Amino acid sequence: MLTRKQHQLLTYIDNHLNSAGVPPSYDEMKDALGLKSKSGIHRLITGLEERGFIRRLPHKARALEVLKKPQNMIDDPPARGGFEPRIVDGNFGVPAPAPASKSAQSAPAGEMVGLPFYGKIAAGTPIEAPRDSSRTFEVPPGMLGRGDHYALEIEGDSMIDAGILDGDTVLIQRTDTADNGEIVVALVEGHEATLKRLRRKGASIALEPANAAHETRIFGPDQVRVQGRLVGLVRKY
Repeated sequence: MLTRKQHQLLTYIDNHLNSAGVPPSYDEMKDALGLKSKSGIHRLITGLEERGFIRRLPHKARALEVLKKPQNMIDDPPARGGFEPRIVDGNFGVPAPAPASKSAQSAPAGEMVGLPFYGKIAAGTPIEAPRDSSRTFEVPPGMLGRGDHYALEIEGDSMIDAGILDGDTVLIQRTDTADNGEIVVALVEGHEATLKRLRRKGASIALEPANAAHETRIFGPDQVRVQGRLVGLVRKY
């Protein structure tokens, strides 16, 4: 199974080969997928190569060959806008007891930052709110901005169209406010937590999934409390 970004990249490479006769450059792929650096493209290509969808031809520049396509190959170019998860390939996700975590700003260059790891959160039907934990989850400081952060493991499929899959670990910036359209950790009626896109509609608050199989839920303003907003994502392969 391909991730959404892998699927988009494979589609773009195949379309470029068919139209131009040569593979796209790394800069072209980066711009097409809306990524900020070519390192993300390198990771996606490695993932596609490991899964047998493409291969790199040795001793040739820009030499990529598409070996097979998924059945639901997308022909449209990748959409821009919205949350684009910053995915780190690799096994950063073995939580272990550790002293209090360092902030991203205080961590020396090259040193990982240990975030509080609060267990699972639903991307589907809300589950019991995450509780405090002594476990930590280590990430590169470059994935974090200012302020306090914590990590949660995704359970469910309601945010798959936003690139957030079951089993992913999301990085959350602590805040009690969020802009309209941001993906947030929402505490529902004081005891259930879920990860959804926040929409304010008059005096009501809508928690929107990113999966047509799930329904948007509408609450009163006193029923939902924002506990953080999504700033990053880590996926293990």
